[in-house]
Amino acid sequence: MPLTLPSPRLRGEGEQAPRDSMTQNNLLSVDDALARVLRDARLLGVEDAALAAARGRTLAGDLVARRTQPPVDVSAMDGYALRAADLARGPVTLVGESAAGHGYGAALAPGEAVRIFTGAPVPVGADAILLQEDADAAEGLLRARPGASAGAHIRTAGLDFHEGRAAIAAGRRLGPAELALAAAMNHAILSVARRPRVALIASGDELVPPGAEPGPSQIISSNNFAVAAIAESAGAEVIDLGIFRDDLAELERAIGLARDAQADVIVTLGGASVGDRDLLRPALARQGMTLDFWKIAMRPGKPLISGRLGPAHILGLPGNPVASIVCALVFLAPLIRALQGDPDAGKDQTERAIAGADLPANKGRRDYMRAQLVTDAEGRLIATPQPMQDSSLLTELAQSQALLIREPGEPPLPAGAPCRIWRLQG
Repeated sequence: MPLTLPSPRLRGEGEQAPRDSMTQNNLLSVDDALARVLRDARLLGVEDAALAAARGRTLAGDLVARRTQPPVDVSAMDGYALRAADLARGPVTLVGESAAGHGYGAALAPGEAVRIFTGAPVPVGADAILLQEDADAAEGLLRARPGASAGAHIRTAGLDFHEGRAAIAAGRRLGPAELALAAAMNHAILSVARRPRVALIASGDELVPPGAEPGPSQIISSNNFAVAAIAESAGAEVIDLGIFRDDLAELERAIGLARDAQADVIVTLGGASVGDRDLLRPALARQGMTLDFWKIAMRPGKPLISGRLGPAHILGLPGNPVASIVCALVFLAPLIRALQGDPDAGKDQTERAIAGADLPANKGRRDYMRAQLVTDAEGRLIATPQPMQDSSLLTELAQSQALLIREPGEPPLPAGAPCRIWRLQG
């Protein structure tokens, strides 16, 4: 009997009736909001990085091979290089050896063979490799064992890449495979995108840093650690400016510090909603921010701010931890990738799964439900939402492997039906 979940219980993400005339029906959609966040995002600059220091960087231009790999035909197996037709006529004469880095220096004459090792150059005249387990070699003569024959176990020159051809495209994030390929193509220095500088500003009289003794109505600041991890994973250099009080002058000072640090992206944590103590928008406005939008049709994460302050991009994330983290995944990480020239920065990150529980109809916002992800006996991904979807509950998020996404106005979703998920990376 399938599990049926009640309508998600949501609290405390600043979703009381707003003071302006905006209603839920005319909130900006998540997709439109992301498009606007990325609209003016361009490659910030280019710098050189040593190959050993380039992991996680984004390639600034197409990387062209400086050599051909392999440079000559080489053996793919240990065995004997020869002409296949010669072996069919009887034993052949062993005349030498070819090893990696030390090839056999002459062409093979008819009826000749050489011992060869994996990666060694194939002598001119050879067209096949007799595997060592298929060979009988004695007294300078080589025969194939009964039922065995020579095969074309040869890696032809240029099988991997050719000199002068692009092998890694601009905008590619450099991981272990890309770094190995760059090294093999003889690149010791790579041209990479400059890392975006992301300044974090946490605001709230209720916040104290980890290790401090909180007062009766205070909590430990946690959003900055999660958002910093997301930003760094996307390739940013993070500047955590710390915690600032709910005071207009104090917030303006924080914004000034971010500008002094030449931040490319200024991320505020909290203070983006409609309460009397939510002073972030006034502080940003007094510093000269051009507001693009505020509030989107998203749950959790409705009170999202986006704008520009001079050359810097502004993202004001909600104060509730889950809302802040989800918004950072959906908006901040793509922005950071776009500022490094990633052509796929706004690419859909979702995949298909199967709902593990009956879900009620969704309301007017895209819902990112925290969900546990398992693989069933048939190899299908099963996503089951957590029973509590409160945007303040970090435990529920930490015990989730994915976000199950419901679209605005989506009808009830029965268990076993297809759904969309966004995997949460560790």
